[in-house]
Amino acid sequence: MAYQGFAQEYLGMPAVTRAYTTACVLTTAAVQLEFITPFQLYFNPDLIFRKFQIWRLITNFLFFGPLGFSFFFNMIFLYRYCRMLEEGSFRGRTADFVFMFLFGGFLMTLFGLFASLFFLGQAFTIMLVYVWSRRNPYIRMNFFGLLNFQAPFLPWVLMGFSLLLGNSIIIDLLGIAVGHIYYFLEDVFPNQPGGKKLLLTPSFLKMVFDTPEEDPNYNPLPEDRPEHLPRDQDQHGQQHPQ
Repeated sequence: MAYQGFAQEYLGMPAVTRAYTTACVLTTAAVQLEFITPFQLYFNPDLIFRKFQIWRLITNFLFFGPLGFSFFFNMIFLYRYCRMLEEGSFRGRTADFVFMFLFGGFLMTLFGLFASLFFLGQAFTIMLVYVWSRRNPYIRMNFFGLLNFQAPFLPWVLMGFSLLLGNSIIIDLLGIAVGHIYYFLEDVFPNQPGGKKLLLTPSFLKMVFDTPEEDPNYNPLPEDRPEHLPRDQDQHGQQHPQ
């Protein structure tokens, strides 16, 4: 029963959240089982552009460190806010959500070229948290029963918590910065006088990820209309006369 409940919950996750969370867990499991090492995953521009180890552009977003408190803490926040975004403001807009992933990952990778950052998964999680928090400004949050605050303060609370744990806050600041850039370009600037939407999701992403909308002006041929479809001869247990 527990397995069925877990499988049902897993399959009930929205597609992008399920894919990204699964990739992060499997990557960490592979490192724990020593199938691969973090040295094969981290962001290294020299190895990417000179040795053509292109996978590092992706794998550095998938590894959150060895199993432990930090890993589970990041996974909880990644799963929770990625899912709430996908089921909330991005509901029915999977292509736009994937484009946000690509846009955020691109900006973080650009920054990574000029800084000694090896893994960007935590920054990516903070970006998701930031965008969600700005789109839900009136929600009251509680952090481990110690702090009560409005949602927009959540990324800063997480950064302070990271600082208390002795971690560098550069990663958190990068996630906040990229999240703010996306939020400004997507939600703020288009609504300003003279502003316009600058982040346009490529059509090929919409073709791949979004279900095409039915054309309200579509008029099927007479033979394709329901009233002209042949009846099931066995529907009433008898055949129609010839």
